[in-house]
Amino acid sequence: MRAAPAAPLLQLLLLLGPRLEAAGVAEPPLPAVVLAILARNAEHSLPHYLGALERLDYPRARLALWCATDHNVDNTTEMLQEWLAAVGDDYAAVVWRPEGEPRSYPDEEGPKHWTKERHQFLMELKQEALTFARDWGADYILFADTDNILTNNQTLRLLIEQGLPVVAPMLDSQTYYSNFWCGITPQGYYRRTADYFPTKNRQRRGCFRVPMVHSTFLVSLRAEGTEQLGFYPPHPNYTWPFDDIIIFAYACQAAGVSAHVCNEHRYGYMNVPVKSHQGLEDERVNFIHLILEALVDGPPMWASAHVSRPPKRPSKMGFDEVFVISLARRPDRRERMLSSLWEMEISGRLVDAVDGRSLMGGAGVGAGQSCSPGNQGSQAPRAHCRLLHTPQPCGLQDVHPLLGPLPKRVLNSSVMKSLGVDLLPGYQDPYSGRTLTKGEVGCFLSHYSIWEEVVARGLAQVVVFEDDVRFESNFKMRLERLMEEVEAEKLPWDLIYLGRKQVNPEEEAAVEGLPHLVVAGYSYWTLAYVLSLAGARKLLASQPLRRMLPVDEFLPIMFDQHPK
Repeated sequence: MRAAPAAPLLQLLLLLGPRLEAAGVAEPPLPAVVLAILARNAEHSLPHYLGALERLDYPRARLALWCATDHNVDNTTEMLQEWLAAVGDDYAAVVWRPEGEPRSYPDEEGPKHWTKERHQFLMELKQEALTFARDWGADYILFADTDNILTNNQTLRLLIEQGLPVVAPMLDSQTYYSNFWCGITPQGYYRRTADYFPTKNRQRRGCFRVPMVHSTFLVSLRAEGTEQLGFYPPHPNYTWPFDDIIIFAYACQAAGVSAHVCNEHRYGYMNVPVKSHQGLEDERVNFIHLILEALVDGPPMWASAHVSRPPKRPSKMGFDEVFVISLARRPDRRERMLSSLWEMEISGRLVDAVDGRSLMGGAGVGAGQSCSPGNQGSQAPRAHCRLLHTPQPCGLQDVHPLLGPLPKRVLNSSVMKSLGVDLLPGYQDPYSGRTLTKGEVGCFLSHYSIWEEVVARGLAQVVVFEDDVRFESNFKMRLERLMEEVEAEKLPWDLIYLGRKQVNPEEEAAVEGLPHLVVAGYSYWTLAYVLSLAGARKLLASQPLRRMLPVDEFLPIMFDQHPK
């Protein structure tokens, strides 16, 4: 019975808070942090990297910038100068260390080749940044590679709250690559462990001790043992590979300092490194794909408004038109699709999709359906030149996950007749047994209007996208190359699927002379396809509105691959 005094004590504390505030007792300032920016040939990613730093929810008066750039063959130095001129005065301190010459290392095979001299120079720069942070009196230093984009503006606060000596925010990428190792061999090499994928895939969440973090991580300069940490020169007993991330991992181990990776939040993205023989264009293409992935999975990356970017030059990729079917009441998907095309420099034309809700007789509830089963979170369908399996559930749901069974939606017969539409008598979905839905009717009419325009304008070949498509890396170049190969082989064609759901991929034969094409079998979805004028004429000649069925059932019938 000793809990009785708690209420008076609580009242006292509640009263004391406003009195302290009224008396002008300020909260202690947030820890001082140095942001270490080391950039080389980063023109492709710097605008988004710097934009993310600008949006960090942390007072700039408690942040210092330590910036270095060297050995550039692109516009990295000028971008950093422009950005620092615009925002530098907002920060507590700025160190600027540019080196205009030389533009490459003597023994490197290309700008992505990591020579011993390059590793050493990078470690010397990191050591200089670390020394500055200690001399300046910082509490923390954040190292973040310039192709690591911290889209979570709370990243600094969240990492500091952990109270750990060395901690990394787990970053997502286009592959299984991330900024930590779960295992390391006695010789300092990567070791596979059972913990990596559950951590990377967030099947286990939290902050976990790991033998290495790299690329983006926060070092506490007040934690015990971190005064012994350094990048260069390596520890006197060091015998592992001469690599900056491995040398720092050894330094942590030798100092008895633990490193952790945290994955309970989504912090941002990192670009997958290219091979040493690849060039800056390969890295740029990879980064564009990372931007597209972020647009789908969210949150998106936003470029700094204080940096001049190279102009975009959108094209139709040699096609007469690039159509984008999009529901006007889904501005999120429309904006994502337009942003994706812009990043890939594809010039597309919006086509307002026929909204299935406008075809209804009586009220309906729930969200209207798009042309395909939809963008199902991070597992959205992908568009690609080679017709690969897309592991999505097929079919449409008649049961809402929260509302339960949805009420029947009755298509308005008078509206349908005014459009010249009759449903195929007795049609039932081959697998679910349901009848045609309003969304499927709207979807068919949307595609049909494009086929009509292709014929009316005499367009030789066009691309059709739905607005929930997800693009593979280097989509534009791969599609352009595919069409060049098709032309060179003089392949007669009517329609080429770019994005679909393969039902029986093992039954599809490769097209001779065209390694990226197969003869399409029964397929779901019309996410993306190339259509010829001859193909459009054949589709219209079948008069599909007189016996309508879903467009992704209609197309396999037209090329004689429907199972029923």
